[in-house]
Amino acid sequence: MSNSADSPQAGSSAAPGRRFRPVRVLTVAVFALAGLIFFTSFNTAKGTNIRTDTSLLKLSDLIQERSRKNKELDDSNASLRRDVESLAERDDGSSKAQDEKLSSLEKSAGTQKVRGTAITVTLNDAPPNATAKLPGYPEPQPDYLVIHQQDLQAVVNALWQGGAKGIKVMDQRLISTSAVRCVGNTLILQGRVYSPPYKITAIGDPDRLNKALSDSAAIQNYMVYVNVYGLGWKVTQDGTVTLPGYSGTVDLHYAQPVE
Repeated sequence: MSNSADSPQAGSSAAPGRRFRPVRVLTVAVFALAGLIFFTSFNTAKGTNIRTDTSLLKLSDLIQERSRKNKELDDSNASLRRDVESLAERDDGSSKAQDEKLSSLEKSAGTQKVRGTAITVTLNDAPPNATAKLPGYPEPQPDYLVIHQQDLQAVVNALWQGGAKGIKVMDQRLISTSAVRCVGNTLILQGRVYSPPYKITAIGDPDRLNKALSDSAAIQNYMVYVNVYGLGWKVTQDGTVTLPGYSGTVDLHYAQPVE
């Protein structure tokens, strides 16, 4: 029978020196590493509460904060633009015909308010626990249950096709350079971020606008997901409404080749 590493050898009269077991060395190393981690955490936090410190905002919070600031800047820009236009109209040396032409161009560009009969299309995500409502269809993937960029674009394009005189997505007026883009299940429009439900309001002939929606192949495809998986779709007649003018920058941004 072999002796343990710590037991004295048979016949030895002197107590032998102790040998450390590998497990004891490993234990000491673990405690040393834990101490280093605690010290590093304390040094990083510098006395702040990492869980609740308001300076450590989530990325979503930062995005929402930037979106709010962008809205404030848009409102301020619109107010300044009105002041500048008011001052310019006092004595700009233009004729009445020129002023009328300029006003017509501003309405076409979407920078002026527009009033008329309108409809609103509302799109919304399906319930997270949705199942296939009709036989022959697979159970939904997560991708099936959210609004996508092409869904919003399909509605906007159909409304333009139906002769819309002006379109507002959420609380912003669209112009020729507006881009409807989605990241995940959030809408990014002209520097601001929105979550569903998404509301698209268009001024024009209600019959033509509704027909354009019905005739759109892309919307017909979307309606399959409405009927099978419960994606949100609602069209309301709004009567006479006024859409705001576009108040953001009209500068064009484009890519440049790298030299």
